[in-house]
Parts: sequence; structure tokens; C-alpha cells
Amino acid sequence: MDNHKDRILRGTAMGGKVRAFAVHSTNLIEELRRRHDTFPVVTAALGRTVSAAAMMGAMLKGEERLSIQVRGDGPIGLIAAEANGHGEVRGYVNNPHVETTNIRPGKMNVAAAVGTTGYIHVIKDLGLKEPYRGSVPIISGELAEDFTYYFAVSEQTNSAVSLGVLVSPDYSVANAGGFIIQLLPGVSDDEISELEKAISEIPPITTLLEEGLELEDILRRLLPDVTILEETEIRFHCDCSHERVEGALISMGQEELEQMINEDHQAEVTCHFCNEVYHYDEEQLRAVLERAKN
Repeated sequence: MDNHKDRILRGTAMGGKVRAFAVHSTNLIEELRRRHDTFPVVTAALGRTVSAAAMMGAMLKGEERLSIQVRGDGPIGLIAAEANGHGEVRGYVNNPHVETTNIRPGKMNVAAAVGTTGYIHVIKDLGLKEPYRGSVPIISGELAEDFTYYFAVSEQTNSAVSLGVLVSPDYSVANAGGFIIQLLPGVSDDEISELEKAISEIPPITTLLEEGLELEDILRRLLPDVTILEETEIRFHCDCSHERVEGALISMGQEELEQMINEDHQAEVTCHFCNEVYHYDEEQLRAVLERAKN
């Protein structure tokens, strides 16, 4: 298990015409794997999505937050991830126990698990009246290309996205990370060619992390003149609580609560994101019902 702390770097290059983000997310993805008991190909799909969400979170300000839903036609079903600008990230999948045949030894077939038909939905809560919503069709199911397509179509920003998760034989996460390089207006054709060449020649992010490269080294390989503007630690964080679960129970309505009390005499609510189980006995449910009436 890699003991490096999980973090995101945000930088700029080519005289401010390129934005760069890089993430090391090994511990975060391992925690999600443990909480959700994901099989290797699901660990890879969830890890790639969550790594992308973490970097997109680093593009936000203050209390802004975003959620990503990958809804493909593969056996995983929904992949969900949420992140904010403070490096707090969480995620889950509908079906953690999916297996696919590897494309070749050591190369998992993530697209077979995610599916190649469906949509990626991105919802950003920017503190405005209405959240920003962007949706694009899934084009490959391998996810890095899909997020590249999302940025091009939904945010009109040409980007290169690399995402990787290396899973050990014991199913634990050996390393995980990614980078997003975004071209801003004013980049010349020569600069684009230079960058495309660097991106096409760089080994997979997991290989670089395995070799012990730091995020700074990886960004410098792509952008020799990169300036690091900010470093943010990232971590798993779920904001579920008794209060929130109670709110969800109240929103079910009095009739359903009464039925639960009379038939089951208790309730168990599990948070999708962290698998925390909230237990309510009959007395506690009656107290919730009273609050629902007021």
C-alpha cells in the first residue's frame, strides 16, 4: 500500500494558456474498495470516476460542489461520485461484484463493466438558483476518453484526461491517480502539437506512480514550464448523519412511517456512499413520526 498522502496539484503552463491538474488518489480508492467490497474491474471504474471527480472538484471555488453519474449499459449500473473544492470526495456503484475478462494480462476491460452506451451526467452546485447540468453520451466506457469528450462538448474546453487504477492480486489498490490538461484560448498550433506529442509518449499514470514519480515530475514531463499554483489534500468524506437520515424518513410521509412502525417495528437505513447503517427502533420511529406531523 502506497503511503504517500493523497493530493491534487493545480498548475498553469505556456504563459497561462494551459491549465493542469494531477491527482494521487491511492488511499481514497482503497478506502472506497474496502467500504463497498468492489471487485477489481469495479475498483478500476469507480476509481477512475472518483479521481476525475476529485480533479473537477479542484476546479471549483469555496462551497461549490459537483456530482458525477456514469450511467452505462454494463453490469455495474450507476457509478456515482461527489467532490468539492476542499478535497472531500465520496463515491459508490450499484453493483460492486462484477467480473469481466481481461483484454490482455494485466489490462482490465473496464468498458465491458461500464458499458459503451449511456450517459455521463455532471451536476455542479455553484451556489446559484439552478445547478449547472451537463450530459454527454458515453463514447468508449474506458472513462478517460469519456471525460475528455465531456469537457470538449459540455464545457467547450479541449482537454486531455488520463485516469488509472492499479489493482494488486489481493484486490487492494496498489496505486491510483490521473491528470487533466486543459487548453485555454490563445494556444498556438505548434504548442498544441508539442503537447499532443508529450501526452502520446507518456506511460500510463499508474506506471509512473509505480516508478515512484511525484505528481510534480509527471506534470513536468508533460509541461516542462509548469508552475504549481496549489496543492490540496484529498480524502474520503461522507456527510451523512442521523439528522439527514431522519430528514429522509420524514420525507417518506406519515403513512409510510406508520406502516413501518406497525409492520416492521424498526428501520435500517444504509448510506449508499459510505455503507454506514443507521438503525431506528420502534420508539425512535414513533419520535420521527411525531416530528413528521409537526
